[in-house]
Amino acid sequence: MKIIHTSDWHLGHQLHGFSREYEHQCFLDKLIELLKQHQSDALLVAGDIFDSANPPASAWQMLYRFLARLAKELPKLNVVMIGGNHDSPSKLDAPHELLKAFDLHVIGGINRDNEGELDFSRYLIPLTNKDDQVAAWVAAVPFLRSADLRNEELTSDQDRLIAGVDRLYQQVIDYGQTIAKPDQALIGMGHLYMASSQLSEMSERRILGGNQHALPASIFPDCLSYVALGHLHLPQVVAKQDRIRYCGSPIPLSLAERNYKHQVLAVELKENQLLKIEPILLDRVVDLLKVPTKAAPLDEVLQQLNELTLPELPLHQQPFLEVAILLDQPQTLIREKIQKALEGKSVRLAKITTHYQRQEAVTFSAKQLSEVSPSDVFSYAWQQKFEGDISPELSQAFAEIESQVQQQDEEKS
Repeated sequence: MKIIHTSDWHLGHQLHGFSREYEHQCFLDKLIELLKQHQSDALLVAGDIFDSANPPASAWQMLYRFLARLAKELPKLNVVMIGGNHDSPSKLDAPHELLKAFDLHVIGGINRDNEGELDFSRYLIPLTNKDDQVAAWVAAVPFLRSADLRNEELTSDQDRLIAGVDRLYQQVIDYGQTIAKPDQALIGMGHLYMASSQLSEMSERRILGGNQHALPASIFPDCLSYVALGHLHLPQVVAKQDRIRYCGSPIPLSLAERNYKHQVLAVELKENQLLKIEPILLDRVVDLLKVPTKAAPLDEVLQQLNELTLPELPLHQQPFLEVAILLDQPQTLIREKIQKALEGKSVRLAKITTHYQRQEAVTFSAKQLSEVSPSDVFSYAWQQKFEGDISPELSQAFAEIESQVQQQDEEKS
């Protein structure tokens, strides 16, 4: 059984106002090529298919074109996709019956019957090999929101969110063990934040109430031959257990991810044993630049920008640029001066980051305030008023409030 594991596509994403459609299409084309090259039996997409709960029509069209190509060019491929915290569960679940008819399994959210019981057949997906024999089962659990959990029976001394997630996973996995034969692998799949994992600086939300709700690796018992995770954009192993993996995002989703080695994972199993995991590095089709690499005075920065030499490229292939400036006091017309220095150069100015000698770095978007994260605005306002860093306790409290507001907005959508 050969599997390609990917996640966090974020179709419809914009980087400081610039479309990523070209990069996403290049990735999807490459993914089909890799599936053929590796003679893969299954494709697992572990959440955050879209960048928002209400993606543009072009993002939906891109997804459906991709699925149509899979159905035509790789008709025997098993496809399992789950919703992430950026996705709308109801919108992903809406075409379930149609996609299922083409053996495409998209699980947006958790559904229960009138008695509140899980429909386990919805979350246990059989994977067939080239002989059309069931070789593995996927316990495919989408991103879990508080409303998905049943915490009434938990004791007061338990962390109710962690315990609720753990119990739901165990219910699905336990059912999987009852239907999987001894020679069939049981694979876990989820979109969640695991303890001791590394977040991207700018582009990943803290989920399930903040980092204190990071989930332990113990929710994935040894009966799982492999665990395909999504949410974190940096590829990584969880809790030093090679079988539990984040594959990372296929393209950088913030300028802070310029040094990430984006990839998909090729996983091979024989019966219920994990044989190997091979990272497949993805070429970056649009570069991310930072000039200078370390903040410098404005005059030096403008000189470096004037001397910047870049090949002629169409707009959608031009690199994204972050400009880092060191100031001793605020100055006017910075953006205008930078744009003049960049005239005629094949580059897209994405962000101007201003550093002040008297305090920590303060980040400004080159576009508009709505593209700066709430935590950045809070940090900047605090530094301006009190000229000091936010305490870890206050930062954590703000992160919890931000997470709750984001979750309420997603549930309304």
